[in-house]
Amino acid sequence: MEKILVLLHTTDEGALPKAALETIAAAAVIGAYDLGVIGANAAAAAQSVSAGAAAVFAVEGEQFAQSRYATDAAAAEAIAKASGAAVIFATGTMRFNRALPGVACRLNGACETHIVAIEPDLKVHRWYYRQRMEATLSRAARPWILLLEPGAFESAPAAPGAAATPIAVTVETRTTVTGYHAPNADQQTIRPDAQLLLVAGAGWTKKQKDGATHTPEAAGLILNFVQKTQSSLGSSKSLVDLSGEGQSVLPFLSHLHQVGQTGSSPRHRKGLATCCHGEEPHVVGWRFINDRRAINLDAACGWSRGKADVLYVADSFEVMRELEKLL
Repeated sequence: MEKILVLLHTTDEGALPKAALETIAAAAVIGAYDLGVIGANAAAAAQSVSAGAAAVFAVEGEQFAQSRYATDAAAAEAIAKASGAAVIFATGTMRFNRALPGVACRLNGACETHIVAIEPDLKVHRWYYRQRMEATLSRAARPWILLLEPGAFESAPAAPGAAATPIAVTVETRTTVTGYHAPNADQQTIRPDAQLLLVAGAGWTKKQKDGATHTPEAAGLILNFVQKTQSSLGSSKSLVDLSGEGQSVLPFLSHLHQVGQTGSSPRHRKGLATCCHGEEPHVVGWRFINDRRAINLDAACGWSRGKADVLYVADSFEVMRELEKLL
């Protein structure tokens, strides 16, 4: 069996993200592994999950606390060389997706992203083309870095073990991380860890039964629901694209909200589609949602043909007004 390294990073607060435990679980199924952690409080974070690891490494310090290509790549390269592993399992986060392909180049190896399954003989399954195609592949190149898609694997229990061996890494940087610009918590509408996803369709901006559009009211109903329930907000492609067509739009939507066939594949426990007729594209994107519900005036719409667990044949405006009263 080839030697395996599990490579993780901490958050800015020094904790390990949920995806880290998923990566450990995936590696443990294959066999014995080393563990390496990069970032703030990396040594303590590594020890908190190091049970079962043959060797434990950590690169920490103020320089490695923030996500930055130069420091992340240097730290990952140092841990990979210290371990000597042939296969490296890493969390497929934005931080590692940016840095680890370059590490593979430095080590004369190969890198795969969007890994969603791993077979015992190290054949991996990965997504292509916006998650619409899945391929099975293997490589002879070593080291082989595998970036595991968050949410695709079950999490391992966090069990402490041996202390980490610190690795000193020196790297010159030309950039300085000064902080983050982010919306206030009450303005945030994309919440990957929320239990519920509300998807708004283009029907919200169309003429209603009184012959007029009610876009301002639609915006208020949607935002109030999202904020009061702390749910996540998604959108159909047609609604996002309206801004480029000179039509009335919901001002808080962007292509980051787009879900479905050409957007993201959310992993919320429940999903509710409102004023949405693009059933087939949404079902492609909702593959990980267990409870699918929709609101549509047409009882014979695509959602009622086995694509939704519950279909509310009603006007979305009226339903959301009643929900607002209850909330």
